[in-house]
Parts: sequence; C-alpha cells; structure tokens
Amino acid sequence: MDGLEKRLSPASDSSSADAAASQARWRGVPLPTTFSSLQHRNYRLLWMGMLVSSSGDWMDQIAFNWLVYDLTDSAIYLGLVNFCRMAPILFFTLIGGVVADRVERRRLMFTTQAVAMFFAFILAVLVSTGIVQIWMVMLIAAGRGIMMSFNQPARQSLVSELVPPRHLMNAIALSSATQNLTRVIGPAIGGVLIATIGVAGAFYVNAASFLAVLYGLALMQFGERQKKPRNGMLTDLTSGMNYLRHEPTLRTLVILALVPMVFGMPYMAMLTVFAKDVLNVGGGGLGLLTACSGIGAVIGALFVASARITMNQGRLMLLGLVGFGVSLLGFSLSPWLWLSLPLLLAVGGCRQVYMTSNNTMIQLKVSEEFRGRVLSTLFLDRGLVPLGTIMAGLGTALFGPQVGLGGLAFVLVILAVAAARLAPAVLDLSESTPPFQPPE
Repeated sequence: MDGLEKRLSPASDSSSADAAASQARWRGVPLPTTFSSLQHRNYRLLWMGMLVSSSGDWMDQIAFNWLVYDLTDSAIYLGLVNFCRMAPILFFTLIGGVVADRVERRRLMFTTQAVAMFFAFILAVLVSTGIVQIWMVMLIAAGRGIMMSFNQPARQSLVSELVPPRHLMNAIALSSATQNLTRVIGPAIGGVLIATIGVAGAFYVNAASFLAVLYGLALMQFGERQKKPRNGMLTDLTSGMNYLRHEPTLRTLVILALVPMVFGMPYMAMLTVFAKDVLNVGGGGLGLLTACSGIGAVIGALFVASARITMNQGRLMLLGLVGFGVSLLGFSLSPWLWLSLPLLLAVGGCRQVYMTSNNTMIQLKVSEEFRGRVLSTLFLDRGLVPLGTIMAGLGTALFGPQVGLGGLAFVLVILAVAAARLAPAVLDLSESTPPFQPPE
C-alpha cells in the first residue's frame, strides 16, 4: 500500500515528469526543452508532415489569389472567392467537431487531407490544360472550406492523443511556431514557383506536398481503441453545447479564444493603412511590418515551448492577452517606424503566448468525450474576424487609423482584466487541474 501511495503522490508524479522531460531523446540524441514533444513518435510524424504540407498551403494561397486576379482582373472576385473558401467554416465546423468525436481522428484527418490533395491536383490540371474558369475556382474554394471545417477539429483533437499532458503545451506551441514559420516560407516559395514554373506548377507542387502528412498519418501506431457510442448528429451537437453551458470556466476559455480575435486580429488588415498613411513607408515598409509580426509570433511560440512555466497557465494566458492589447495600443499610437517594428514583434509574440496557453488549457480541461466539439468552436473566429475588420474600418473613417485601431486594442486589455475579475477560476488553472466532467 505504501508503494502504491508513493506512486500516486503528486510529488512523485512531478519528479517522474521532470525526469522524463530532462531525458527527452530522439535516436539517442538529447532534445532541447523547446523540442521535447518530438520524442513522441506519433507527434513527430504529424509535425514533420505538417511542416511540409503547411508550407504548401501558404504557397498555394499566393498562387490561388494570383490565379483569381489573373482570370478576372477584379478585386471583387478576389474577395468573393476567398469568401467562398471561408464561409463554409461558419456552417460546417461545428459538425466537423461532432464527427471528430464520433470517429478515429487520425482516419478523419487522413481523409480530409486526401480530399485537399485531390482538389489541388484537379485545380492544377484545369489550369495547365487552359480550361479553368472562375466558377470552377469558386467551386473548388467552397470545397476546400468544407474540407477545412472537418480537418481542423480533427487535427487539433489529435494532438492531445499523441503526447502526454505534460508535453501538450510544448506540442501546441511547437505546432504554432511551425505554422507561423511556414507563413513566411510558403509565400516566398510560391512567388518563386509562379515566376519559374507558373501557377499550374505551383498547384502541382502543393498537391505533392500533401503526401508528407498522409505518409506520416499512415505510419502512426496506436493501441486498440474503444468504440465510441453514436447518437444522432443533432443530439451529439446539442450535448456538446450543453456541456459547455454547464462548465462556466471552460466556457470562459472558449469566449477568450474567440472574442479577443475579433478586436485584435484586424490589425493585420490595418497594416496597409499604417504603412501608407501613418508611417509613410510604402510597400517595402508594409512587408517589413508584416514580417515583424510573423517573427514575433514564432518567438512567442518558441518561448512557450521552451520555458519551464512555474506560474499557472491561466495567468500566463491572461498576461499574454494584456501584453497583446498593450503592445497593439502602443503600435497604434506610434508615429515612428523604429518604434513600430519592435512593438509589432511584441504584438506577435504576446498574441501567440495568449493563444497557445488558451488552446492548451482548453485541451487539458475538456473531457475527452467532447474534445472535438469544443475545439471546433474555436475555428468560428475565421468568420468573426471580418466583423472586427469592419469596426476598424469604420473607426478609421470616423476618427483616423490610430484611434480606430487603438480603441480595439484598449478593448483587449479590458477583456483580460474583466476575465480576471469576473472569472477568477481562470487564474487558478494549471496542468494539475482535473478535466471538467460532463454533467450527470
């Protein structure tokens, strides 16, 4: 009995976790803390596959927009096609979460990635044969949007199955760093491919890039899985919403994942206005501003992945949100490029700290039974961010870009303070907090 109690004691768990973390190795080579989650084979396969595939996705986005504008010479069509790609997410992402809780997530992700490869290949054939028309492109864009609605909940839910809880924040942070890095690498490769082998060639390369993630998913090894009970789709969807309704702290985490994005992310669209009308740095300066934001996001994600966090992760999330708002407020008021650049580094870094901490807390605290459904709600932000962009545009028209964006940044700080005051349980969340169980 004494031995059993020692094995179950928190101190024993903590020491064994620390020992495991310090001995993280891959093929006998010690891994830095930043990459400790890569010691787990299944996660390593996913990470390597997504590194290639995500680069292809961002490369494809450049080629895709180029194709639309080349076909139509119309910014309106460019907006319509991108709307066709994003709108289905609002309608299908919650259904995608239900499916992610009903089937094996690896197989669901394999299926969605195979469909995405098929779309990329079909588009490449249409372009290379010269028969492509704008309605075909819009149809493929809508198909991609539906595919993303099922792929994203499956991918996010799968990560928590590939690493133990003590490495979950590291795995999520490392995935975020990779995503932000590919946002820089992918478009650069896409531009080179368009200039050398053409738009069709870029689409063929993107189609081939999906083989990396498909190969990684096929090589993953899992133990025997317990069959999940299946109810009606509407019943499962309703039960997921009821689960959130009965867990106020988890509901607060989801709200903090969505609402700040409405007020914070429009800054990306506003960078063009600041480059031209506030900082007077032109197109070259715009590229520099955008790059600083992306580099800051990579730094923020790597900080979360490498740091030994001693504070509660709930506090880290709220501090990241406050930093996001304060640094964005500073950027909005800055009239000088030399000050705006480091502020944008801070904006990208703090945003990533807040988002990574939030995602980790949700994945750790949600019941496995409802993980896909709860995580699917996070992807509604893709449809909500344009609302914030409209608010930023109206504020700019009425008061100028600095006041328009500064007002949204101030709201971010208020949201973090309000969450700390009105939902103090968020501050106490840590890895040791048990998952929220569904109501009886």
